[in-house]
Amino acid sequence: MSGPAMRSFFQIASAWQLQNRDQMALLGWPAESTFFKYKAGDVGTLGYDMLIRISLLLGIYKDLHILYPDEALADRWVHLPNANALFGGRPALQLMVDDGIDGLYHVRRLLDARRGGWN
Repeated sequence: MSGPAMRSFFQIASAWQLQNRDQMALLGWPAESTFFKYKAGDVGTLGYDMLIRISLLLGIYKDLHILYPDEALADRWVHLPNANALFGGRPALQLMVDDGIDGLYHVRRLLDARRGGWN
């Protein structure tokens, strides 16, 4: 499960055009050398926390592509300023990076609610 999870993460990171620093933050700040091993395909077995983070990101990605049929908008959404009180005018990416796993949960719940559930 670790290899496919990490490959999926890097596909999302590419679609969202994330910088390495943002990618590392979303993964829970693995050591830089470990992060670059992951990028090279040397994943090993991921810890529970990292698998949960990736799972949340997969759900966020899915929600965005359901809510916004325009693929470019769906992928750009995490970078756009957001008027929702949860974000305080900041982009969703900033909340997810700054608040860690709690930020990921908040964004996932918001998007799930907007699209009408956990389907």
